[in-house]
Amino acid sequence: MRLALIALATLAYPLLVWLGMAHLEPRWLAVGLAVLAVARAVATRERLWLVAAGGALLLAAAAALGNALLPLKLYPALVNAVLLTVFAVSLAHPPSAIERLARLREPDLPPAAVAYTRKVTWVWCGFFVVNGTLALATALWADAATWALYNGLIAYGLIGALFAAEWLVRRRVRARHAAAGAQR
Repeated sequence: MRLALIALATLAYPLLVWLGMAHLEPRWLAVGLAVLAVARAVATRERLWLVAAGGALLLAAAAALGNALLPLKLYPALVNAVLLTVFAVSLAHPPSAIERLARLREPDLPPAAVAYTRKVTWVWCGFFVVNGTLALATALWADAATWALYNGLIAYGLIGALFAAEWLVRRRVRARHAAAGAQR
């Protein structure tokens, strides 16, 4: 339950910052980011979220010390950078991130599936580059409402669309491999 609340707060972060801007100074919003980042890192104890928490704490400190909103708006770009790093490193040091996820459901992946998961990991790397760039651009040059709209809604829609598209492609690839195996 606690992890679900932390995940919900993480997803709602851009909206919470946008709504909080009307009532709180950035230094107080920075406290919220620090608490959220530490709670997420402690709750999951995953290296990914520990690294993200370190970056978030630096952003929160910059926001608090300068009473500035920009460091708070950079958090979605930081998350994309961390995810890009994790996925890219997994390509250099297999198994790929997507292969690891796939093996949770299907431990004995055939070689064709391993190759497919590697391609999907590349696709996610590309997504994190594009999404992170847009998150950074909205933080630097867009107004707060546009930043919140992109990072709090549109980016999640794009993630969902990529998941759905990959699921459809995976079904076709599996069907093609099954048909090729049946013909042998």
